[in-house]
Amino acid sequence: MSTDAIVLLKADHKEIREQFRRFTAAGENAAAAKGKIVDKIIELLTVHTFIENEVMYPEVRTLLPDLEDDVLESYEEHHVADVLVAELAAMTPDAERFDAKTTVLIENVTHHMDEEENDWFPKVRAGLGRKQLQDLGAKMLELKKTAPTSPAQPSALKKAIDAVIA
Repeated sequence: MSTDAIVLLKADHKEIREQFRRFTAAGENAAAAKGKIVDKIIELLTVHTFIENEVMYPEVRTLLPDLEDDVLESYEEHHVADVLVAELAAMTPDAERFDAKTTVLIENVTHHMDEEENDWFPKVRAGLGRKQLQDLGAKMLELKKTAPTSPAQPSALKKAIDAVIA
């Protein structure tokens, strides 16, 4: 498997998009199935945003200062997704606003992934060398092993950060 950071993040995006498609295809009267799909979405997004926030964004911000505005916007988009994820994690699939909140999450995250893939990733690839992208990817893969999988894991969050810093 490639350790190129952009390749790894695109693979995550593909997996997240697949769960979005599954949710949309589940239909209106499929609360139990949708609940399981949303649980998976929460897990994937929690891990993905964590490794981007802790490795990719700070490194790119340091190495490519011209992309600072893009990085700051990405942090804010992650913040919005994190709020929605936390709210969804506290809801039951039969809650009145569960489908609507999930739809808003899907729309926001899809916009963010499209923007990264079509605008930001090409800039990062142009600015960083292959070795730098592989090193970033290796750090992300290592952090992924201990990354939190739900918004309710603050101890896992601290443990994962400590593991990367050490």
